[in-house]
Amino acid sequence: MSDASLIWSILTGFLVVNLVVAVYGIIYGRSLTKKLISLSIFSDTVYVFFIMIGYRFIYPSVPPVYVDLTTREMEYLTRHGVDPVPQALVLTGIVIGMAVNALIGFGIIQAYRLKKTVDARKLVGYEEGE
Repeated sequence: MSDASLIWSILTGFLVVNLVVAVYGIIYGRSLTKKLISLSIFSDTVYVFFIMIGYRFIYPSVPPVYVDLTTREMEYLTRHGVDPVPQALVLTGIVIGMAVNALIGFGIIQAYRLKKTVDARKLVGYEEGE
């Protein structure tokens, strides 16, 4: 196994562990603030996965800039060009995620103002003994 594929496998393993921890925090976290942080970690991990999809192992990777290219240059660009679609999806996801996190954060602040707690179980009326 080459060094690059070993590093790639380790990175993928860490990202999977990160996803599992984030999902655990979203499902089992009691505090709404911790749930929001777990949601942010989950989305950031998904963005890293998208960036990994668009990366090419061939060195050097070049941006897909199209100018007057010959056939040979076009073949080189096809083999070495980095896919811009995952990058565009990540950029769009970051903007949308920031807006969603701000909206959820506002909801958490309002819940605290009204109920004086951010515990999800207390907000929905679930008691420990039930």
